Amino acid sequence: MEQQKLNINKLYFRAFRAIDDRVACMKFIEGHTHVLEIFGITQVTSAKIDWVLNPDVYVVVVSAEENGPALGGGRIHIANRTTPLPIEEAVGQMDHKIYDLVEQRTDEGTGEFCGLWNSWDIAGLGVGSIYLGRIFIALAYRLKLKTLFGLCAPATYRNSLRVGFRVLTEIGINGKFYYPKEQLTATSLMIEDVQNLPLAVEEERDEVFKLRHDKTYHTNIMTNKGTSIELFTSFNI
Repeated sequence: MEQQKLNINKLYFRAFRAIDDRVACMKFIEGHTHVLEIFGITQVTSAKIDWVLNPDVYVVVVSAEENGPALGGGRIHIANRTTPLPIEEAVGQMDHKIYDLVEQRTDEGTGEFCGLWNSWDIAGLGVGSIYLGRIFIALAYRLKLKTLFGLCAPATYRNSLRVGFRVLTEIGINGKFYYPKEQLTATSLMIEDVQNLPLAVEEERDEVFKLRHDKTYHTNIMTNKGTSIELFTSFNI
């Protein structure tokens, strides 16, 4: 029997420091693990759960009701010379230059946007990738990061470029790696100017700037399905 999607007319996006809300972190892990299992992916480094104890990890959880089950989300890990970024663990053995790229930017503030996922319930609405991307670029600014790394799957490549990432051609095969397994590829990315986002599409840059300064933000969008959804965003940091 085909699973019925939730009838969603509101979505809540809540950003917080991982160590400040263990319950929400566990909801994130449960949802992320389930999605990865559906696709038979078990070796992705951003799916490890030790980040819940890392004071330099910030999480965004998406839910259809306040403090409800996680329907999507992602994280920012700040480079701290104590815990490697997920991208370092993922591709470091294939190309050690990633370590130098992170080290050179750590003092001025760098990190990684990682662990992006969304459930079947919000897939195809047009919010799981692009709206979350905007939130994370705004969050990186709020965290005073100058640069931001990423490692994206083909499905999120286009939207990653729209919000200001460039392909990190300095590593891999012009930025690409066979990861997390041989049949799949991932592209290494970087935003080199989180404040100004010179490579972002103008529309996306404008939307990110709207999210930067207010702790709460409310908007309505038309989904890819032609329906309207209210989006509530809160930065609890």
